[in-house]
Amino acid sequence: MHSIFVENCTAISSICDVVNLESHDDGILVIPTFADPPPKLHGKDISYEDFESRMFCLSSVASMSGCCQVTVPLGNHNKCPVSVSFVARHGGDRFLLDTVQTMYVSLQEQVDVAAKSKLSGNVITQERSAELAKEKGNQAYKDRQWKKAITFYTEAIKLNADNPTYYSNRAAAYLESGSFIEAEADCSKAINLDKKNVKAYLRRGTAREMLGYYKESMDDFRYALVLEPTNKRAALSLERLENLFQ
Repeated sequence: MHSIFVENCTAISSICDVVNLESHDDGILVIPTFADPPPKLHGKDISYEDFESRMFCLSSVASMSGCCQVTVPLGNHNKCPVSVSFVARHGGDRFLLDTVQTMYVSLQEQVDVAAKSKLSGNVITQERSAELAKEKGNQAYKDRQWKKAITFYTEAIKLNADNPTYYSNRAAAYLESGSFIEAEADCSKAINLDKKNVKAYLRRGTAREMLGYYKESMDDFRYALVLEPTNKRAALSLERLENLFQ
Protein backbone atom coordinates (compact mmCIF):
# COMPACT_ATOMS: atom_id res chain seq x y z
CA MET A 1 0.00 0.00 0.00
CA HIS A 2 2.80 2.42 0.91
CA SER A 3 4.53 1.82 -2.42
CA ILE A 4 1.29 2.50 -4.31
CA PHE A 5 0.79 5.70 -2.33
CA VAL A 6 4.30 6.93 -3.09
CA GLU A 7 3.97 5.97 -6.75
CA ASN A 8 0.68 7.82 -7.18
CA CYS A 9 1.86 10.91 -5.33
CA THR A 10 5.08 11.02 -7.31
CA ALA A 11 3.11 10.99 -10.55
CA ILE A 12 0.88 13.87 -9.51
CA SER A 13 3.78 15.78 -8.02
CA SER A 14 5.46 15.56 -11.42
CA ILE A 15 2.40 17.12 -13.01
CA CYS A 16 2.51 19.93 -10.48
CA ASP A 17 6.17 20.48 -11.26
CA VAL A 18 5.14 21.03 -14.87
CA VAL A 19 2.53 23.54 -13.69
CA ASN A 20 5.16 25.37 -11.66
CA LEU A 21 7.66 25.46 -14.51
CA GLU A 22 5.39 26.23 -17.45
CA SER A 23 2.33 28.03 -16.16
CA HIS A 24 3.95 31.26 -15.03
CA ASP A 25 1.03 33.35 -13.77
CA ASP A 26 -2.12 31.86 -15.27
CA GLY A 27 -1.88 28.07 -15.18
CA ILE A 28 -4.34 26.04 -13.08
CA LEU A 29 -4.57 22.27 -12.78
CA VAL A 30 -8.09 20.97 -12.02
CA ILE A 31 -8.36 17.53 -10.41
CA PRO A 32 -11.04 15.63 -8.49
CA THR A 33 -10.64 15.96 -4.76
CA PHE A 34 -11.29 12.24 -4.42
CA ALA A 35 -10.45 9.79 -7.17
CA ASP A 36 -13.31 7.37 -6.44
CA PRO A 37 -16.56 7.14 -4.50
CA PRO A 38 -16.14 5.34 -1.16
CA PRO A 39 -16.16 1.55 -1.52
CA LYS A 40 -19.27 -0.33 -0.52
CA LEU A 41 -19.13 -2.55 2.52
CA HIS A 42 -17.78 -5.95 1.45
CA GLY A 43 -17.61 -4.66 -2.13
CA LYS A 44 -15.11 -6.05 -4.61
CA ASP A 45 -14.72 -3.11 -7.00
CA ILE A 46 -11.93 -1.47 -4.99
CA SER A 47 -10.38 -2.31 -1.63
CA TYR A 48 -10.48 0.23 1.18
CA GLU A 49 -6.69 0.33 1.21
CA ASP A 50 -6.57 1.30 -2.46
CA PHE A 51 -9.30 3.88 -1.96
CA GLU A 52 -7.46 5.39 1.01
CA SER A 53 -4.20 5.51 -0.93
CA ARG A 54 -5.78 7.28 -3.91
CA MET A 55 -7.68 9.65 -1.62
CA PHE A 56 -4.60 10.76 0.32
CA CYS A 57 -2.66 10.95 -2.92
CA LEU A 58 -4.91 13.68 -4.34
CA SER A 59 -5.42 15.49 -1.05
CA SER A 60 -1.64 15.72 -0.56
CA VAL A 61 -0.80 17.32 -3.90
CA ALA A 62 -0.16 20.79 -2.49
CA SER A 63 1.99 19.68 0.42
CA MET A 64 4.12 17.38 -1.75
CA SER A 65 4.65 19.70 -4.68
CA GLY A 66 4.75 23.13 -3.07
CA CYS A 67 1.80 24.21 -5.19
CA CYS A 68 -1.20 26.00 -3.71
CA GLN A 69 -4.54 24.22 -3.76
CA VAL A 70 -8.21 25.19 -3.27
CA THR A 71 -11.07 22.70 -3.00
CA VAL A 72 -14.59 23.67 -4.10
CA PRO A 73 -17.63 21.58 -3.04
CA LEU A 74 -20.12 20.95 -5.85
CA GLY A 75 -22.90 19.10 -4.08
CA ASN A 76 -23.74 15.40 -4.05
CA HIS A 77 -23.86 12.57 -6.55
CA ASN A 78 -25.41 9.22 -5.65
CA LYS A 79 -25.51 10.39 -2.02
CA CYS A 80 -21.76 11.08 -1.99
CA PRO A 81 -20.21 14.57 -1.70
CA VAL A 82 -18.47 15.82 -4.85
CA SER A 83 -15.78 18.47 -5.12
CA VAL A 84 -12.94 19.56 -7.37
CA SER A 85 -9.52 20.91 -6.47
CA PHE A 86 -7.75 23.75 -8.24
CA VAL A 87 -3.96 23.69 -8.13
CA ALA A 88 -1.71 26.63 -9.11
CA ARG A 89 2.02 27.35 -9.05
CA HIS A 90 3.94 27.95 -5.87
CA GLY A 91 3.34 31.51 -4.70
CA GLY A 92 0.16 31.90 -6.75
CA ASP A 93 -2.20 31.86 -3.77
CA ARG A 94 -3.83 35.23 -4.46
CA PHE A 95 -4.17 34.49 -8.17
CA LEU A 96 -5.77 31.09 -7.40
CA LEU A 97 -8.22 32.49 -4.84
CA ASP A 98 -9.28 35.32 -7.17
CA THR A 99 -9.77 32.89 -10.04
CA VAL A 100 -11.83 30.44 -7.98
CA GLN A 101 -13.96 33.27 -6.61
CA THR A 102 -14.64 34.46 -10.15
CA MET A 103 -15.47 30.95 -11.38
CA TYR A 104 -17.53 29.82 -8.39
CA VAL A 105 -20.88 31.21 -9.54
CA SER A 106 -20.44 29.68 -13.01
CA LEU A 107 -19.48 26.35 -11.46
CA GLN A 108 -22.62 26.30 -9.32
CA GLU A 109 -24.76 27.23 -12.32
CA GLN A 110 -23.33 24.32 -14.31
CA VAL A 111 -23.92 21.98 -11.38
CA ASP A 112 -27.55 23.13 -11.18
CA VAL A 113 -28.00 22.66 -14.94
CA ALA A 114 -26.57 19.13 -14.73
CA ALA A 115 -28.78 18.26 -11.76
CA LYS A 116 -31.94 19.57 -13.47
CA SER A 117 -31.01 17.75 -16.67
CA LYS A 118 -30.67 14.48 -14.78
CA LEU A 119 -33.95 15.06 -12.95
CA SER A 120 -35.69 15.89 -16.22
CA GLY A 121 -34.29 12.72 -17.76
CA ASN A 122 -35.62 10.68 -14.87
CA VAL A 123 -39.04 12.25 -15.23
CA ILE A 124 -39.11 11.55 -18.96
CA THR A 125 -38.10 7.96 -18.37
CA GLN A 126 -40.79 7.54 -15.71
CA GLU A 127 -43.47 9.05 -17.93
CA ARG A 128 -42.41 6.80 -20.78
CA SER A 129 -42.60 3.77 -18.50
CA ALA A 130 -46.10 4.83 -17.50
CA GLU A 131 -47.12 5.06 -21.16
CA LEU A 132 -45.75 1.59 -21.83
CA ALA A 133 -47.77 0.23 -18.91
CA LYS A 134 -50.88 1.96 -20.26
CA GLU A 135 -50.33 0.45 -23.71
CA LYS A 136 -50.06 -3.00 -22.13
CA GLY A 137 -53.28 -2.28 -20.28
CA ASN A 138 -54.98 -1.26 -23.52
CA GLN A 139 -53.95 -4.53 -25.15
CA ALA A 140 -55.18 -6.55 -22.18
CA TYR A 141 -58.48 -4.65 -22.34
CA LYS A 142 -58.85 -5.48 -26.05
CA ASP A 143 -58.20 -9.10 -25.17
CA ARG A 144 -60.98 -8.86 -22.53
CA GLN A 145 -58.51 -9.60 -19.74
CA TRP A 146 -60.00 -7.13 -17.30
CA LYS A 147 -57.95 -7.96 -14.20
CA LYS A 148 -54.73 -7.87 -16.19
CA ALA A 149 -55.71 -4.53 -17.69
CA ILE A 150 -56.45 -3.13 -14.21
CA THR A 151 -53.00 -4.26 -13.04
CA PHE A 152 -51.25 -2.47 -15.91
CA TYR A 153 -53.29 0.72 -15.50
CA THR A 154 -52.51 0.68 -11.78
CA GLU A 155 -48.80 0.42 -12.62
CA ALA A 156 -49.13 3.42 -14.95
CA ILE A 157 -50.85 5.43 -12.19
CA LYS A 158 -48.07 4.62 -9.73
CA LEU A 159 -45.53 5.97 -12.23
CA ASN A 160 -47.56 9.07 -13.16
CA ALA A 161 -50.50 9.85 -10.90
CA ASP A 162 -51.37 13.08 -12.75
CA ASN A 163 -52.58 11.55 -16.01
CA PRO A 164 -56.42 11.43 -16.15
CA THR A 165 -56.40 8.89 -18.99
CA TYR A 166 -54.94 6.18 -16.75
CA TYR A 167 -57.79 6.56 -14.23
CA SER A 168 -60.41 6.69 -16.96
CA ASN A 169 -59.02 3.58 -18.65
CA ARG A 170 -58.87 1.68 -15.36
CA ALA A 171 -62.46 2.72 -14.72
CA ALA A 172 -63.46 1.13 -18.03
CA ALA A 173 -61.82 -2.13 -16.95
CA TYR A 174 -63.51 -1.90 -13.55
CA LEU A 175 -66.87 -1.46 -15.29
CA GLU A 176 -66.33 -4.57 -17.38
CA SER A 177 -65.40 -6.58 -14.28
CA GLY A 178 -68.44 -5.35 -12.34
CA SER A 179 -66.48 -3.22 -9.86
CA PHE A 180 -68.77 -0.19 -10.09
CA ILE A 181 -67.70 1.57 -6.89
CA GLU A 182 -64.04 1.48 -7.99
CA ALA A 183 -65.06 2.62 -11.47
CA GLU A 184 -66.95 5.63 -10.08
CA ALA A 185 -63.98 6.60 -7.88
CA ASP A 186 -61.51 6.40 -10.77
CA CYS A 187 -63.76 8.50 -13.01
CA SER A 188 -64.02 11.16 -10.30
CA LYS A 189 -60.22 11.26 -10.08
CA ALA A 190 -59.96 11.61 -13.85
CA ILE A 191 -62.50 14.46 -13.82
CA ASN A 192 -60.65 16.25 -11.04
CA LEU A 193 -57.56 16.18 -13.26
CA ASP A 194 -59.43 17.06 -16.46
CA LYS A 195 -62.83 18.75 -16.20
CA LYS A 196 -63.48 18.17 -19.91
CA ASN A 197 -62.83 14.42 -19.98
CA VAL A 198 -65.96 13.22 -21.79
CA LYS A 199 -65.13 9.52 -21.42
CA ALA A 200 -64.78 9.92 -17.66
CA TYR A 201 -68.27 11.48 -17.42
CA LEU A 202 -69.75 8.72 -19.57
CA ARG A 203 -68.12 5.97 -17.55
CA ARG A 204 -69.02 7.56 -14.24
CA GLY A 205 -72.60 7.93 -15.46
CA THR A 206 -72.66 4.21 -16.30
CA ALA A 207 -71.14 3.26 -12.93
CA ARG A 208 -73.64 5.42 -11.05
CA GLU A 209 -76.52 3.97 -13.01
CA MET A 210 -75.40 0.46 -12.06
CA LEU A 211 -75.10 1.57 -8.41
CA GLY A 212 -78.61 3.02 -8.47
CA TYR A 213 -77.56 6.68 -8.35
CA TYR A 214 -79.86 7.61 -11.21
CA LYS A 215 -80.05 11.37 -10.69
CA GLU A 216 -76.26 11.66 -10.48
CA SER A 217 -75.96 9.37 -13.48
CA MET A 218 -78.23 11.60 -15.58
CA ASP A 219 -76.24 14.65 -14.48
CA ASP A 220 -73.06 13.03 -15.81
CA PHE A 221 -74.66 12.17 -19.15
CA ARG A 222 -76.04 15.71 -19.45
CA TYR A 223 -72.64 17.25 -18.79
CA ALA A 224 -71.05 14.90 -21.33
CA LEU A 225 -73.53 16.28 -23.87
CA VAL A 226 -72.59 19.84 -22.91
CA LEU A 227 -68.97 19.00 -23.66
CA GLU A 228 -69.79 16.95 -26.76
CA PRO A 229 -73.36 17.61 -28.05
CA THR A 230 -73.16 14.95 -30.77
CA ASN A 231 -72.16 12.10 -28.43
CA LYS A 232 -74.68 9.35 -29.21
CA ARG A 233 -73.85 7.22 -26.17
CA ALA A 234 -74.55 10.08 -23.78
CA ALA A 235 -77.78 11.01 -25.60
CA LEU A 236 -79.11 7.43 -25.64
CA SER A 237 -78.18 6.80 -22.01
CA LEU A 238 -79.82 10.03 -20.85
CA GLU A 239 -82.95 9.33 -22.93
CA ARG A 240 -83.25 5.81 -21.51
CA LEU A 241 -83.03 7.05 -17.91
CA GLU A 242 -85.44 9.94 -18.49
CA ASN A 243 -88.01 7.56 -20.01
CA LEU A 244 -87.53 5.24 -17.06
CA PHE A 245 -88.51 7.93 -14.56
CA GLN A 246 -91.30 9.66 -16.48
